[in-house]
Amino acid sequence: MTNKVGVIGWPVTHSISPAMHNAAFQALGMRDWQYELAPVPPDIVPQSLRILRDEGGFIGVNVTVPLKEKVMHYVLPDERARAIGAVNTIDFRTNVGTNTDVIGLVDDLTAHGVMLQGSKVIVLGAGGAARAAVYGLAKAGATVIVVNRTQQKAQVMLADLTISANIRSADVKTLDEAAEEDVSLVVNCTSVGLWPNVDESPWITGVPFPKGVTVYDTVYRPERTLLMQQVEANGGQAIGGLGMLVRQGAAAFSIWTKREAPVEVMFEAAKEALAKR
Repeated sequence: MTNKVGVIGWPVTHSISPAMHNAAFQALGMRDWQYELAPVPPDIVPQSLRILRDEGGFIGVNVTVPLKEKVMHYVLPDERARAIGAVNTIDFRTNVGTNTDVIGLVDDLTAHGVMLQGSKVIVLGAGGAARAAVYGLAKAGATVIVVNRTQQKAQVMLADLTISANIRSADVKTLDEAAEEDVSLVVNCTSVGLWPNVDESPWITGVPFPKGVTVYDTVYRPERTLLMQQVEANGGQAIGGLGMLVRQGAAAFSIWTKREAPVEVMFEAAKEALAKR
């Protein structure tokens, strides 16, 4: 019998998760496991979840846009998912939904030697990715400054996180104000610079980068965004977002299989899949 897992969303054809997970199964000799694309329109989410679980033989699924918030109503979201307001991984055996984006970001920063405890971090954006980042960074002991085009949206997000996850070490500022602080890390959680708009950057022209700062761009396509090039030209360090994607996938892999994911194998498969695009 095949143990099936997959990714639901609308659309899902762009996903490189099948390449990552199936390479991992192969590397570990798990021939009875398979990862599939499962396109689900937003208007039939509960029916689709039931069919995948009860008739499709799926053990669990990843969840991508635009379903991360919608599935919350049909699973048992854990504390992390409730705080972030989005589920990206479901285990049908328990019907628990979690969010591994947080683990993906924090684990990848740690893998690159970025210290979070006691650091000051700028998060660009106030959408779902930013919410996960603020949660993960604050829980790891960082003080977070949120910069967003609409400050009110950022303030609403932080007020919500204060109530849902007791996160108090975060504030909202303009980019000019934030850049003057003793910041060691900037995390871009906007989609600015994402392919095909590769000549765009979320960093406002004329605002200097904090000295010696590391920029983590959650965008992974292109591999080197304009923002990454800008910070390197100003003497800082840049890290692309592919590692976050791989490591959130590795966390989901471990939830479903109860085995440690072969992260390097998943990295290589993800790079290969991206190169073919």
